[in-house]
Formats: sequence, structure tokens, C-alpha cells
Amino acid sequence: MDEEFDPDNGNVNSVLDQESLELYHILCCQTPSVIMGLWSMIPSETGWKNQHASTSSTAASVQEDIKAMLEYFKKARAVECRNFLLRVCMDCENIPMHLESTLMSVAGYPSNHWEQYISEVMSLLERRWGRLTECLVKEVQLEKVWVGLRTANRQKDRPDQTPSSTGSRTPEPDGDYGCLESRLTLETFLQGCAGKVTVLVGQAGSGKTLLMSCLGQQWANRLGPVPSSCLFVLLEFRQLNMLSCPLSISELLFQLYLPPNGDNDAKQAIVDYLLSNPEQSCWVLDGYDEFHWKLDRKNMACESLDLEKPLHVAELISGLLNRQLLAGSTILVTCRMRDVVDFDGLSDKVGELLGWDHHEIKDYVNNFFGQKDTSLGAQATDLLLSSRHLLAMSSLPALCNICCICLEHLLLEDRGAQLLKAKRIYLSVIAAFLSHYTDRRGRAERLKTTTFSQSSVCALASLSQYRSELCELTRLAWGGLEANKILFVEDDVPKRVLELSVETGLLSQVELRCGNGTLVNAYCFIHLKVQEFLAALRIMTCNDVSDAQLKKRFSLKTRWTTKSDQKTVFTDSLYLYVCGLSSPHCTEALVEVARASGMKGIQSWVKKRQALVLNLLKALCQNNSLTGPKILQLCHCVQESQDHQLAKQVMTARPTLELRNFWLSANDIDALAFVVNSVGDNGVGLDFRACSMELECLDALSRCQYIHYLSFRSRKYGDKFAEKLASILPEFRILKKLEFCGASLTALGAASLTSGLQNCPHIADINLSDNNLQDEGIRHITQLFPKLQTLVSVTLGRNNTSLKAVEYLLQETSSCLNIQDIHADGVKEITITFSQKSDVNSHDTKLKPTVSLLNQKWSKSDMTNIAKSLTRLPALSVLDLSGGQWDEEILRTLAEFVPKFSIIERIILNGSCSSVECVVTLTALLSVCPVMELHVGLQSPVQVSAVFPGKSGKPEISKKLRLSCCNLMPADCERVWRSLGTSSGLTVLDLSSNRLGNKGLKKLLDFLPCLSKIQEINASNNDITLNGVVMLAGALCSLDTLKHTHISDGGKKQVILKFGSNQSNGKEQMKMFRINNSNLQPCNVTDICRKLAPCRFPLELEFLHCPFADGAIDKLLKVLPTMSSLQRLNVSNSITTTSDALTLIHCLNNNQRITSVELSPQSESFICFDRVKAEQVSCRLAYFCFEEENVLIERLLGNLQLNQQLYYLDLSSNQLEDEQVKMLVDFLPRLKISSFVNLSNNRLAQQGVLAVAMTLCTCTKVSDVEVSLGEDKRCLIWFRGDGGCEKTLSVRESNLARDHLATLAEITCNCPSLTKLELKNNKLQPEWIEELVKQLNRSQRGHTVSVEEPWIRAGEAVALLCRCLELGSNIQTVRIDHTTLNLSLMKTPAVSGEATLPARPVTTNISLIDCAVAGHQLASMWNIIQQCRFLAELHFSHTSLDTEGAEFLCSLLPLLPSLTSFSLVTKDSTVSVAEDVSQALQQQTSIQHLNLSGHVISDRAAQNMTTILPRLRSLHLSGCGWSAAGGLQLMETLEECIGLEELCLDYVQLNEKSLLCLVHALRKMSSMQSLKLDGWRMADRGIEQLTALLPAWKELRVVSLSKNLVSDHLGDKLLVALRSCSRLQELHLSSNSLGDTTAARMALVLPSLTHLSVLDLSENQIGKEGATKLSEAMRNLKNLNKINLTSVGTSDLGAVVASLAHCPLIQDVSLGWNNCGDDVASELARVLPFCHKMTRIDLESNSVSVCGVEALVGALRSSPALQIIRLWRNKVSPSEAHRLILTERRLNFSSTLM
Repeated sequence: MDEEFDPDNGNVNSVLDQESLELYHILCCQTPSVIMGLWSMIPSETGWKNQHASTSSTAASVQEDIKAMLEYFKKARAVECRNFLLRVCMDCENIPMHLESTLMSVAGYPSNHWEQYISEVMSLLERRWGRLTECLVKEVQLEKVWVGLRTANRQKDRPDQTPSSTGSRTPEPDGDYGCLESRLTLETFLQGCAGKVTVLVGQAGSGKTLLMSCLGQQWANRLGPVPSSCLFVLLEFRQLNMLSCPLSISELLFQLYLPPNGDNDAKQAIVDYLLSNPEQSCWVLDGYDEFHWKLDRKNMACESLDLEKPLHVAELISGLLNRQLLAGSTILVTCRMRDVVDFDGLSDKVGELLGWDHHEIKDYVNNFFGQKDTSLGAQATDLLLSSRHLLAMSSLPALCNICCICLEHLLLEDRGAQLLKAKRIYLSVIAAFLSHYTDRRGRAERLKTTTFSQSSVCALASLSQYRSELCELTRLAWGGLEANKILFVEDDVPKRVLELSVETGLLSQVELRCGNGTLVNAYCFIHLKVQEFLAALRIMTCNDVSDAQLKKRFSLKTRWTTKSDQKTVFTDSLYLYVCGLSSPHCTEALVEVARASGMKGIQSWVKKRQALVLNLLKALCQNNSLTGPKILQLCHCVQESQDHQLAKQVMTARPTLELRNFWLSANDIDALAFVVNSVGDNGVGLDFRACSMELECLDALSRCQYIHYLSFRSRKYGDKFAEKLASILPEFRILKKLEFCGASLTALGAASLTSGLQNCPHIADINLSDNNLQDEGIRHITQLFPKLQTLVSVTLGRNNTSLKAVEYLLQETSSCLNIQDIHADGVKEITITFSQKSDVNSHDTKLKPTVSLLNQKWSKSDMTNIAKSLTRLPALSVLDLSGGQWDEEILRTLAEFVPKFSIIERIILNGSCSSVECVVTLTALLSVCPVMELHVGLQSPVQVSAVFPGKSGKPEISKKLRLSCCNLMPADCERVWRSLGTSSGLTVLDLSSNRLGNKGLKKLLDFLPCLSKIQEINASNNDITLNGVVMLAGALCSLDTLKHTHISDGGKKQVILKFGSNQSNGKEQMKMFRINNSNLQPCNVTDICRKLAPCRFPLELEFLHCPFADGAIDKLLKVLPTMSSLQRLNVSNSITTTSDALTLIHCLNNNQRITSVELSPQSESFICFDRVKAEQVSCRLAYFCFEEENVLIERLLGNLQLNQQLYYLDLSSNQLEDEQVKMLVDFLPRLKISSFVNLSNNRLAQQGVLAVAMTLCTCTKVSDVEVSLGEDKRCLIWFRGDGGCEKTLSVRESNLARDHLATLAEITCNCPSLTKLELKNNKLQPEWIEELVKQLNRSQRGHTVSVEEPWIRAGEAVALLCRCLELGSNIQTVRIDHTTLNLSLMKTPAVSGEATLPARPVTTNISLIDCAVAGHQLASMWNIIQQCRFLAELHFSHTSLDTEGAEFLCSLLPLLPSLTSFSLVTKDSTVSVAEDVSQALQQQTSIQHLNLSGHVISDRAAQNMTTILPRLRSLHLSGCGWSAAGGLQLMETLEECIGLEELCLDYVQLNEKSLLCLVHALRKMSSMQSLKLDGWRMADRGIEQLTALLPAWKELRVVSLSKNLVSDHLGDKLLVALRSCSRLQELHLSSNSLGDTTAARMALVLPSLTHLSVLDLSENQIGKEGATKLSEAMRNLKNLNKINLTSVGTSDLGAVVASLAHCPLIQDVSLGWNNCGDDVASELARVLPFCHKMTRIDLESNSVSVCGVEALVGALRSSPALQIIRLWRNKVSPSEAHRLILTERRLNFSSTLM
């Protein structure tokens, strides 16, 4: 141990092992704190501590811990062992000298290598700096390099959304990665960065790499912020990109940075020291923007990384930054701004290198030219400072150098001015560098430029000479851009091009250290922008770059960056250069460069490529979805292109440019100016929000001449900014709106802005809200008001103001004649609006402003001061002082001043009243001021307002007082009355929601005589009881002016009294007493009715939703006869049980004034009274239940039997079953009913159907019975007063059995007056129908039978027809129409007292109409028809009559000698059918009526018909086709038909000659009764000829002229001609052009046509006036049963509908497609009770809503004959339609009939 230890021969661990025993004894003597410090050096992650640490603190346990600790470090890594021994030597006491020397020797062994390595690094950095400074123009001084300190951006999402103003004075986030907090030198910025991660950002060319080398040089000279004891590691990311294989931190240091001179032990010692002392290292990572990889934060592990494990270079960098490697080391990273988001959460400090200002640029230019030519330098400085483009470039040192090189060349060529005038600066730069090569090669002879046009720039010479080399450079640049590559090796560039590029300075040479440590030469362009420009030049001059590649690269770049953005090394300037090269000014130069490519048609190709770029720009200009940064980039692109039309398109698409949340430079504003100035006097808007900008930007902004809207919103903008802005405001000669919001403006800045704004003659809107103006700043702004007559609005909210600011406003505005509104909401909002001179001049009187001072903190003195200011205002429209929360004293102060105010409309004091005392104070305003309405509500929120009489200034008679929710007690009423005074003139008094009770109500009723002009009183929600209700009933009788009393919930809720005069329009006004939602006891009913009984006026009493207690209805029945003035008793929703309904129906027996009773638990229930005895009563009970063993139905019938004459009895929807229905129908003979009994929608079955049908026999006055067990469940029994009439039985959808049908047949036979039987869809079988025919045939009475079943078609139809004829010898007419069998049985006369059946069939009419019968099926009719010798009519319509069928008819016709009428109508006839049938008819001399509609009549058939026509009385040839010759022959023959009575030629084609023949024929026909000429389109000429014929046809019944282009004028003439046709029954004029003139003529003519039953005017253009005239005509059409007014051109059909009440026979009304609304539907509902025969109404495609439909539903209750109302395409939703159909099934909302 005494020997001196040789470190070269030993191991640190072995030394510790040798000396451990002596160390043990020394450590046992040390303090516990020393032992704990040494113990803490054992890494916790090893887990060793947990295994060996003792749990006690005794001396023995401490000794054991020391032994364990020594054992650990004996086996630990060498570096850990060295550190332990060093710590022992430093912390422990009483160590022997020889031992300390030995331990220090072995522990300090690596420090020698460390210091040696630092020395080597210093030499490296000195050499590096020496190379870099060879060509430096200006000395680099860190203390003169300026950095902007930035706050770290903690936003995780992309800041690409416009921030909204929160209205509070809080800082807003910045999108340009934090905001510049301060400006300091780089030297100061780097101080305090030890052990931290510092990020220095800067643009490409800002000098980051140079500055890092300078920092290293200072460290090497033991200067600067980095201690010399630290290892300074300067790594460039471009070098790191060369590393592809994993490597450890030591390999990174020694292979890429600097290998040490020593052996492996030296390397290991350096690494060990570095790992043990990471804080002794400073890692400078330069150019992160050039790194090929991005930091992947998501995959970063939290634990430390293995220091010796090889990792990918990206993982090593991430480990350093994330403190997983060398924690505690100092790290400095340089990058560009867009990459700083990658360090979010990692960096401790972020700074941005600031660009050079004018002084620094000038200094550099002077240094550049100072060594060469001072005068040249002065010229260059002047040129550079005068060019905004060059000046913007020169803010970056690298680009400033390029500009100086370019200027030097151009000034030597005496072409500096051309650079400024030409729009090709970058081309000039390239030409300047190329010219350097020419000069250096000794080419003294200048290139002659005479080969170029005078307009060309001389730079074309250089571009022309070196176009092949330039082509290669553009290829290199484009290839690098595509591969994201900026470094090139010698193999990438041809040798000559490389030589030229390096010598000219376009390419710079750099050294790269490969992964194996060797150095190689590489080359890069002098600046990234140069590479991008050359790439753009490649795009514009070579066709190897396709249009698709150009479009892919042509996209606007945003300045907002996120971690997800694709990484690229370039500056994204490519598309800008492409846009610049698209300018026509560059075409000549591009063509010159493009010649090197050898293309054909170079000039046209270049122009085409330029046009493509401009088209891409145009599309972007029209894109409205661009964010602010992209809009700015678009402006740069347009500026580069110098295309003013594109600039206009930018502003056309977006009149206001919104630029938010990013940094703006003067160059950006210059680009904006180019675009903005393109719009001219139209003006644009600029909105800057949270955008950082220097004051020099405002100088550039002043060049934007056409700004009408300018907005600045950010805390960055303060008084200095405002002062600068104020100086340029007068430059904006059309500025109308200025916003300076959310900023840091104070009174000082406000004064500056005021000085600038007063020179803006067009300013209209000023917004300075959300600043810190305070009261003094507001005062400055108010001084502008008299000076700016164009002001419209000034906004000053959120400016830390008080009521003093409001005083300033009121004082200043009192002299302004154009003040319109002053609005102040606390400190949040202050807005002043002004009216324009034109507004003032357009009124006879001066505009009256409004003043709103909301949510202010008032004191009595504040109120006094403000009130005095208000009195000085000449007049106010509205004064709003809401939200003050005043006490009574402040309110009284205001009330004292109110009479002095000049108020036009109202005062609003919401939230200002809190007690009854305040209410009384306010009420007094009605008597002392011209207040017309006073509204006070103390609910939350408190509502108070006083309304004044208006502009006239004269108080009107009516006044309104509303004191709701004011907590008024009965004792307070007298105070309120006194405050009103004696001449209040109240018309409306609202005392709702107080606490008046019955006592207060009594005081109110006592006060009523004093309210002579009162119209309405609301006393709702005042705890009034039913005793108070009785008081109100008495008041209704005693006070003549009290007309309506509305009460709910027994007086607890609604209590409304309405007053009026005694008469209205000469009639006595009805009084109403309504009680709603109240439980009525018998005593209540009695008391109320007795109070109402003395009423002298017509009275309506309503008990709505009022359940009657037991005995209450009986009391009501007793008192009703005493109420002689009662007109209507409404008990809707109050009678809910059948027993109550039957009790109330008993009123029919003791009150002769009742006219109708309607009771229903689901709808209205009421009893109507007449003043005298009623002649008949209508009674309806619906939706009740009569299931209680027939007791209830017997009770009902007992009540009805005692009654007078009933008009109708409606018992529908009462769940009546067959037994109860039978009881009812058996009782019918005892009842006096004049119209109908409705038993629909009950529970009838087939037995019930038979019972109802039997009434035709048992009750002589029953005229018709309709029964259906289908969905509509219809059951109606109709009555006629005279009896003895013909009766009808209709049974539908009742699923009858055989015996049921037999019973119906028996009823039919036994009822002498039952002549018509209708059976529809009852599932009858053929044999059942045959039995029915047999039974009716035996009765030998005349009957009409109709049987409809779906199976009656085709062969079944023919068989049924034949079988009926065989069984019924007295069948006179048999007709099958579609699926309906119609039989007419002749009444057989009695012979010798007995009726005898005829021996042979007496059938005279057989018809088969549209029943799908084919020709071959007719053969079975041969025998039976042959027996019908009296057959006079034979009709076949729409049958498929083939050859066989035609042969059948031709053989049959000769056998029918009595045949006078024959019809054969078809849609698909062949020529042969008409020919054969017409030939057969030639022999049939008895034929008088012929219908061959739809056939094709050949010339042969026409010839055959010439012998038939002269003897005809009617002819129907509708839709027939013929040749011109055939048609002429037929029309000529018609001239012989002088006896023709009916002629139908609808939709036929006749030529001019045939028409002339027809006219001649019609003139000869004097007996015409029916003329149908639809679809002729004869227009006015034809109608005029026809009108000449009409007066001669006195017997005319039918005229049909639809679709004939009849004008309104000729329609008038047609009506005049029809005046003489007094027997006219049908008039069809649809689809013409008739209008109001024709309608007016109808009002004069139609009343004389008393037989008219059908009127069709659909699809014409009748207006409102015409509809009114038509309604006048309809009032006299007593026989009208059908009218069609579909699509007549007007929705004003109310008058027409009203006239239907005068048409007693009306059945069918069509009003579709007229856009009719609820008014027409309501009018229909009103007239329906008068239209007893109405069966169908068509209202489809109108504008009827649910309201109108519900009105119709209500009317349908009294219209049982109505079968359907069409309502398709109206304003009713499907859900509402479904609900309404469930209520009334006769409503149809479908497009088709269901």
C-alpha cells in the first residue's frame, strides 16, 4: 500500500479492492450525512439498494451499509467507481495523504484526456471560423445581433381558425408561435442557458450557421456565454443526414465531430467523463430544418436510454432533447420558424433572429462596396433602399449579399434603373452571377446587346450565352427539389457547369464527414431561394416538367405550422417564382433560356405554360375558403405576376381580407397594397387580428389607397402603434370604418387617433372597444362628434370607464343634431350611433335619439348629474336606465326630473324597482307626466317601463297601467288609486299576480265607477276564490259596460274583465261569463246563475273543463229557465259521463227556447237558446257509452219522446250495439224528426243492419237508409216530412250472408215505397243475386237494383246478365257498368185484381260498359237477346270487340226490329269493325241514336253511314279518326240531319272544307239540345261563328266547349248568346282563357238560366273580381248540383263558397289547385250545414292548414251526406293528417281515392 500506484498498470476497481479495508475504517468515522451522500450515488434503477439497505439506524446497521456500498463499487463500472472515489476524497475527513494521493490519481485519470480533447475541439472551431470569415463583408458581433424572445406555444391544435373576441381584456393566442415578448442581443439571450434546451429560430439566410460557428470561436477563445470548461459540440443536421447506420453517443462524437488523438483508452476516458459529467457539455445542433427526419414525440420512451447502445441518429437527437441522454447538458438548436413546433414542450427558451433594419442594411452595403468604390456603394444604397422588393430581401444577410453582388454588376453596366423598372429581379440576379464568370475569365469585350430589342433587359445577353449551363443548373435545382435534396456531389453536376457555378458563386462548396469519418466535398446553392428560383425556371422553360407536376407543386402555403406538416427543407417560394415568371415581361427571357432544351415552337410553349400558371392563379382567386395566411400568399403570387385583373378577382371574391394570428412584414403589406389598389374607388376591407407587425408595416400600409374598412385587434397594438396609425389615416381617402379593438390603447393613444380621424372626411364607423381609454380617453373621442358629420356609429365599450364617461357623452352630444342612439351597458358596452344628413332632411322634424344607460352603479349624486344632463337634451325617443338596482331615494330623484325630460316614446327602468313604495312612486307618473302606459313587474327580472304619447306630444285619452307581480295587498289598493288621481283616463289595468284576494277584488269592483274609460282589467293570480267569482257574476249584471268575464281555476288563476259600449253596429253586444278549470259544487252553480239571471243583455255562459259535482247539473237545469237572456251555454269538456249527459239532455223538456244540444266528452258541448220558443231542435250526443243493460238508452229515448220537433238526432260514436240500435229504431215512430238520425261509428253487426233497414217499413217518414260496416261505419236514417215518397236502401261493405240478403229482399218487397236497392261490396255470390232477382221479380213491383261486386267482370258479367234476364221477365233495363249490375224492374199492372208476369221479356235496354267483355264472350247472349223483341237500346262501351264480336253484332242487329239506340264505344277499334257494323246498321231503319266514339272510320264506313245519318236524332263520334275525304263526306251528310238533337264531336280533326260543311249543317238544325265540341282549339274565329247559331237553339240543354282557346272577350259574347237558351242544364268551358269579363257577364246571364245544374270553369284565369261576380250569379242557381272551379287563377274564392248556401241542390264542388287558404276552408265549414245534399268537396293542392281542416271537421258533424273531402297537397304534415283521419274518416289526404 506504500507503493505509489501506477494508473497505467492498474484498474480503478482493483485499487478500491486493495484499499477497501482502510476505507471502511475511515468511512465508519464520517458523519451520517456524508454516508447518505455516498449511498445516494448507487443508481436506484439497479434495485441494489432495496436488497441491501438496512431498516434501522444503529451503528451496526450503518457499518453493514458501508460494507455493502464498498462491495457494490468494487464490481461497478469504472466510471461509477471513479466518481465514488472522487466523492470520497472531496467529502471525507482524516484521510491519510498516501491514500488520498492514490485515490485521486486513479479517480482523476480521465480528466487529462478530457482537457486534451477540449483543446483539440477549440483548434477545430478556430480553423472552421477562419475558413468561414475569409469572404465575410462585415464582422460578426454577437452583442449586435438582435433576437426576439418568444413565449412557447402550448396550443396543440392547428391555429387555423379565426379567434373570436371574448370581450375581455385578456391576451389572445398567437399563431406565429407565441409572441415577441422583448428584443435583446444574442449574447444576452444565450446567458442562463446552461443545462437547458434553447431554440434559436430564423429564416433561411438569416445567418444561423455563421452565428453558431462564431459562438464556437468565442468559446475557443474562452469568451462568450459557454464556459470553456465545457465541451462545445457543434453538429450540423446536414452532416447528420449522412448517418444511416445506428451508432452510440460516443460514435456520434468521435466519427462525425472530431476523433481524439489518443488511443481507445483515451476515447473511453473521454466518454466516461462525459457520461459522468453531462453538465460539462454544450451541444449545438445547427439547421434542424435540413434534418431528413422529424422528432417523433409519440414514440419517445420516458425512461433513460442505454448510453452505449447504438441508435438511429434521430433517436439520439430525440434522446438528447428529451433528457434521456446526457441529462443536464446544455443544448442549443437552430431551425426555421415552421419547425419550432417540433420542440413544443421540450424547449426552455425560444428566440427568433430579427431581420436587419434599414441601418444595418445600409451598413452592410457600405462595407460591401467600401473596399471597391465608395461612389458605387452610395448608388447601390440609394437603389436598394428605394426598392421595396430588394429592401425586403436584404433584411436577411445572405440575400443582402446576393443583392449587393447583383447591384454591383448592374451599376457597372449602368443599368441599375432597369432593375427597378423591370419585373425580373431574380433573372437579373442570375445574370449578374453569370457575368462574374465572364469577367473572371478575362473576356474584356462586352457582349453586344444590339441583337436584342430595345425593350429587352441587357441581362438577356448573359442568359443567352450560358443557356446550356443554365439549363443544367435548372435541372439540378429541380431534381433536388423533387428529392428534397440541397447537397450535391461532383457526380451530380457536369464538370464545366460545376466549375462555372462555383466560380460565379451560384454554388458553394462544403465539407461533409461521412459515417466512416472521411471528409468529402459537396456543393449547395448559395441560398435555398436560388435553388427554388432555378427550379421554377426549369418549370417554365422545359417540357420535362409536366403540367401535372406543376399543378402538384402549385399550392399556397400557410404560415401556420403543426407537427403533422410534411417536412421539407425548402422555403416554399417555388410557386411565387413561378407566378413571377408567368408575367409577360419575362416571356422573352424564358424563351431565350428554353432554347437550350431544343423544343420546337418554344415561344408558343412558353406562353402556354405561362397561361397555365395564370389560370391556376385565377382559380385560387375565386376560392372563398382560403385562410388568412393563404390569402396573403395569394397576394404575393398576384404581385409577382403583376396581373391587375387577377388582383381585382382576389378582391371580388372577398371584399374584406381577414388576416389573423401570424407575423406580418412590410413586404407582406406591400403585396396587399398591390391587390388592394386594383379595386379603385369600390374600396376593400382589411382585418388584422392578433397579427404581429412592426411600425414600418404601417408605412407600407399607407400605400393602400382604397381601404374603406380597417380593423386592428390585438394586445400588441398600443399607443405607439396608434400614434403611427394616426399619421397615415388621412392617406386612406375613402376610409369609412376603423376598428381598434382588444388592444392596449390608453387616453394618450386615443388623443393621437382623434387627431388623425378628424382628417378622414368619410369615416362613418369607429370601434375602440376593449381597450383602456378610461374616462379621459372617452372625452377625447367625444370631441370628434361635431367635427365628423359622416359618423354613423362609435363603439367604446370595455374601456375601464365610469359614469363620468357617460356624462362626457351626454354633454358633447347635446349639441349634435344627428345623434341617434347612446347605449352604455355598464363598462362592457358604449355605443353611439348617428343619423345621416339625408335621414335628417327626410323628416319634417328632427330625429329623436335614444339613450340606454344599462347596468350602471348609481348613487343619488350620479342620478342627479345624469338627470341634469338629460334635461339639456332637446328630445329623446327612448330613455333606458335598466339594471340599476336602485333604492327608493334614487328612484324618487329620477321621478322628480322625469317631468323635465322631453320623452317621445318611453322610459325603461327594468331592474330598478323593488318595493310597493317604488310602485306607488312610479304610478304617480300617470298623473304628473304625459305617460300613456306604465308597466311595472317585480318578478325576476324586474320589468318597468313608461310609455309616452309619441311625436305629437299630446296625451291621448287612453292610458294603461300594468302592476303585475308587485306583491300588492288589499290595503295597497287605496294608495295606488290615490296616486292615480281623479283624471287617470285608464283603459287597461293589469293587477295580475299580486295578493289582492276577495277583499282586494271587492275594492277593485267598488273603484270601477271611477274608471269611466276602462276597457280591460286583469286580476289573474290573486288568490280569488269562488265567492269572488260570484261577486264578478253580479258585477257583470250590474255594470252595463262590463261585457266579458273570463275566470279559471275558481278565480285562483285567470280573472280578466273586458268592457265595452252597450251597442256595436246598432246591435246589442252579447255578454259572456266564462269559467274554466274549476270544480263546481251545486251551490256554486246556483249562486252564479242566480247572479246572472237578471242580466238584461244577451248572455253566453261557459263552464269549460269544469267537473260538475253531484247534483250540480240538476241545480243548473232548475235555474236555466229563469235565465231569459241566456243565448248559449257552453259546457265543453265538462260533461264527461253518459249519466251527466242524459241529465243535461232533460233540459229539452222544460225549456222551450232551446234550439240545439251538442254533448260530447271529446269535443265541443253546448246548448243554444232562442229568445222565443224554438220550432225544432238539433240534438247530438257523441262519444258516450251506453253499455249499462239498455237502461241508459231507455232513459235517453224517454227524454227525447217528450221533446218538441227534432231537426236531427246524432248518436254517432256511442258504442251502441245491435240490441240497443234495434230499441232505438223501434222507437223511431214515436219521435218527431224532420231530417236524419245518425248512428255511424257504433258497434253494428249484420242484425243491426237489418234492424235499421226495417225502419223503411215500420216508419212511414223514413225516406232513405244508408248502412256500411266498412271502415267508415256509416249508418244514416233519412226522413221526409210528407211521407209516401220513394225510398232507398243502401247497404255497403257489410259482409252479408245468404239469409241476410233474403231478409233485405223481403224488406224491399214488403215496403210499397221502397223503389231503390243499392248493394255494394257485400261479398255476394252469383246464386244469391239470382235468388234476389227471383224474389223481386215475384213482387211484380217496380224496383231499381244496384249490385256492385269486384267479380262482376268479363265472362261472369255476361253470365250474370243472361241469368237475370232468364229469371226476371219484368226486367226492363239491365246494365253492367264496370263491376256494377244495375236492374230496372217494371211494375206489372194488375188484371182482375191480380198482377200477372209477362210471357216474354219486356227488356228494352241492355248495356255492357267497361266490364272487360271480349267479343267471343258475347255469343252466349244470342238466345236471350233474340227473345227481347222490345229491345230498344243496346250499348257496348270499352269492350274488346274482335272479328268474332263484330260478326255477332252484325248477325244480331237485323233481329232487333225495335232497336232505336245503339252504342259501340272503343279505344282500340280496327277499321273492319266500323265497316261491318255500319253496313249492318244500313238495314236497321229504326235507329235514331248512334254512338261510334273512338273508332277509325274508313272511307267505306263513312259511305255506309251516309244512309244512316239523315234519320238520326243523336250522333256521338267523339275521338274518331277518318281521312279528309271521309270526314268531308260525313259533314256533308250532316246537312241532311235537320232533326238532329245531340251532336258530340269531341277531339276530332276536320279540315277547312269539312268545317265549313259542319257550320252549314248546324245552321239547318233547329232542335239541337246537346252540343259537345271539346278539344277543337277553334279559338275566337270558331267561337264567333258558333255564337251566331246559339240563339236559335231554344231547347239547348248541354254545351261543352272545353279546350277551345276561348278568349275572355269571346267568352263574354258566348254568354250573351246563351241568354236565349233558357233550358240550359250543363255548361262546360274548362281549359280556356276566360277571365273577369266573362265572369262579369255570367253575373248577368246565369240568373236567367234557372235549369243550370252543372257548371265547369276549371283551368281558366278568373281573378278576384271575376270570382265575386261569379258568386253573385250562383246565388240564383237553385238547381246547381255540380260546380268545377279547379285552377281558376285566384285564391279569393270565399265569396263563391259563401254563395253555395243559396244552392240547395249542390252535391259536388271542386276548388283544387287555387292556393286557397284557411279563409276558404272556414267559409266552407260555415255553409256546409246549409248544403244538405253535398257529397263531395275537392280542395287538393291548396294552402289549407290544420286550422282550416279542423274547422271542416267540426262542420262535418252536421253534414252526414258528405262522403269525401279531398285534401291532398295542402299545408298539413303527414302526422297531422293521420290524426285528423282518425277523427274524421271522410277526409282524404291521398293523391288517389281510397
